[in-house]
Amino acid sequence: MLTLPVIAFPAIDPVALAVGPIAIRWYALAYIAGILAGWRIVLSHASRAGSAVSRADADDFMVWLTFGIVLGGRLGYVFFYQPAYYIEHPLEALYVWRGGMSFHGGLLGVVIALAAFARRRRIDLLALADAVACAVPIGLFFGRIANFINGELFGRPSDVPWAMVFPNGGPAPRHPSQLYEATLEGMILFALLTVLASQTELRARRGALTGLFLIGYAGARSIGELFREPDAYIGFLLAGTTMGQWLSLPLAIGGLILIGRARRPGARV
Repeated sequence: MLTLPVIAFPAIDPVALAVGPIAIRWYALAYIAGILAGWRIVLSHASRAGSAVSRADADDFMVWLTFGIVLGGRLGYVFFYQPAYYIEHPLEALYVWRGGMSFHGGLLGVVIALAAFARRRRIDLLALADAVACAVPIGLFFGRIANFINGELFGRPSDVPWAMVFPNGGPAPRHPSQLYEATLEGMILFALLTVLASQTELRARRGALTGLFLIGYAGARSIGELFREPDAYIGFLLAGTTMGQWLSLPLAIGGLILIGRARRPGARV
């Protein structure tokens, strides 16, 4: 029986820099890089002629965005994925340095931050959301690369030539699903939204870019889940589906509704 060679998992230390007791992890740097890159993208949208969002608004919103991502991502992980565990160990919900973040929870946190900030500044909610939606894939890209470096959220067993044996995934070669998701949710979705955002007619329809992002992410995540190993404490759900796919379904529905109701300039939410 012919045994195919297996690609060695690159042994990258999850700690990028350590100074005494202080350790800076690649995962934290991924969040920082994503937020900074996203900030520049939102600024570029705010700088376009006719934008309903000013550069000052874009600058100030980054603080709100950061809190929305971190708090929403952590609470989403606690409630969506391991609620029983954290009911028994409530203080560990604060241990963000141990990992455990949910994109869907982070998205909910960002939505709340968007609504609160737009209301406070009296600016167009959908215009701000469109600018932010075009920046989100950059953060997703960096986040998935960090997942790969950490050797977490690995794929299902596979015999494809590029399968890898992950340190915490047992002896079986597996799909490097983090890289699939970095490509689909990150690079491809970012490129698609960048091209679409360059069209003046589409930008004029408030909420359309946000809707396209939601549908694009839901589709990319659902495809990625076909290769990703489900969390051990959840496993497969109805008909072999996963939690990630079920959580993506309302995003796709919300995206369709936003596109259907996309408005011209002057309409406010």
